[in-house]
Amino acid sequence: MSQLTANLAPAEMSPEAREFVELLQLELAQRELELPSYPNVAVQLQQLLADDDVSTERVVRVVSAEPVLATRVVRLASSVALNPRGTRVTDLRNAVARLGFNALRAAAASFAMTQLRLAERYAAISEPLIRLWNDNVSMAAAACVVARRCQRVSPDTALFAGLVSGVGRICLLARSVDSPYLAAHPEVLQEITSDWHAEVAKVLLTNWGVADDVIDAVYGHQSSRAGARCVFALTDVLAVAAVLSQEAIEADLRIELLQSRHAAQRLGLQPADCVTLMSESQDERALLRSVLAS
Repeated sequence: MSQLTANLAPAEMSPEAREFVELLQLELAQRELELPSYPNVAVQLQQLLADDDVSTERVVRVVSAEPVLATRVVRLASSVALNPRGTRVTDLRNAVARLGFNALRAAAASFAMTQLRLAERYAAISEPLIRLWNDNVSMAAAACVVARRCQRVSPDTALFAGLVSGVGRICLLARSVDSPYLAAHPEVLQEITSDWHAEVAKVLLTNWGVADDVIDAVYGHQSSRAGARCVFALTDVLAVAAVLSQEAIEADLRIELLQSRHAAQRLGLQPADCVTLMSESQDERALLRSVLAS
């Protein structure tokens, strides 16, 4: 943890930043943290999907209460990304039946992010919100491609884990709109985010009823405090996807970085695989952005 937030309220921290961090720590400790403006229907769907025995009828009932979400679910079920055979899906019941729970969770997260971006209260941070969400979509696409290649985890699970891997950063950015000081000092917000986003994501995903393996993977590849227990296939998939999705880095450097990663080695990825994965992840990203990007 950085010098800025290494202690609860260090003397060098501004009163405004101190207040922001102290409130954050309190909500984390009490597990009461929420993503600002997260729609109730998205919360209900996430919690409903935590029950492996939930019926299709119950899921359809919840999704159909929000037409925008229902439309997004049907689009996702019909997309080439999750429907390679191109079978047309036109009704919600068939869409829900075709999609796995993690793909439905992805649809709910995508819907919630769109609602957050469109909220008037967050107009000032609309552009950085879009950038963060598009980063998540890129991460999801790369994770899905890696999972298909390695066949260690479900591609749908990897897609969802990648999609919510940045939810902590999004939450902290949204919370910052209430702090004029952080708006005027983005470098302070950036450092706070660096220190706390993994913890925030862990609590949010826990509150949504997300499976432990996804929570551990998201936390494990982002936090130095995760420990050895988080070294497993999904964590490794996210670690590799994090490198693949860094479009600002030259392709040759990304391949070099991948080859040096223990995660890539544990997944059995060879240099030729890394080249192929980069190309496939770009194609997958374009497909997913058409149905998921805000």
